[in-house]
Amino acid sequence: MSETTKNAIRGKIIIQGDLTIKTGMHIGGGSDYAPIGAVDSPFIRDSLTQEPIIPGSSLKGKIRTLLARYRSEEHIVNSIDKDDDVIKRLFGSTKPQTISRLQFQDLFISEETKLLFESIDTDTYMGEVKFENTINRVTSVAMPRQIERVPAGTKFAFKLVYTLIDKDEAEEDLQTLRTGLELLQLDYLGGHGTRGYGRISIDNVTIKTFSVDAELSKRCEQVLQG
Repeated sequence: MSETTKNAIRGKIIIQGDLTIKTGMHIGGGSDYAPIGAVDSPFIRDSLTQEPIIPGSSLKGKIRTLLARYRSEEHIVNSIDKDDDVIKRLFGSTKPQTISRLQFQDLFISEETKLLFESIDTDTYMGEVKFENTINRVTSVAMPRQIERVPAGTKFAFKLVYTLIDKDEAEEDLQTLRTGLELLQLDYLGGHGTRGYGRISIDNVTIKTFSVDAELSKRCEQVLQG
């Protein structure tokens, strides 16, 4: 494909599904001031509704890193500009200048989850507080902390948009994306994953298309749904 046509838009594929939290998840929101008795490490919230959200940047960065590690032919993962061609065209690159074909959106909690939280008591608004201790192995001094987590069972509306540039590359691109989503479900999202935080599942994946022929649309759906 020539340089003048490689970024022409041939269509859009909208990928939707449910992302469900299986174990408490923490994506930090930061706190400049924490009064006595307050949570030391709150999770990120929507500034308008104060409901938990998953930033699209967190999802994009995690999936890209997992794919880079999985597809690496060496024992170490190289710098981002040395990702392979498929990862670069999916997630974007500056070397060479490549526009990302995937558009990640922030994930908001589902209406089902909102109704669930109306009927239960939680430690914070739509959150739970996990008390943990870090022990200094030399002095044995305990350093307690409180981490706010999105509770297990919380469901988010998952949505990605794939820009169709080259029909011959679409199935390979979406198969790579599917591999990334599968790796994510075998890993974790957010912080403290080695201690069991942030296990998730992605279910009920469907696609909608714009200006994509029926045959290619069907093949892409089969790739994503397995």
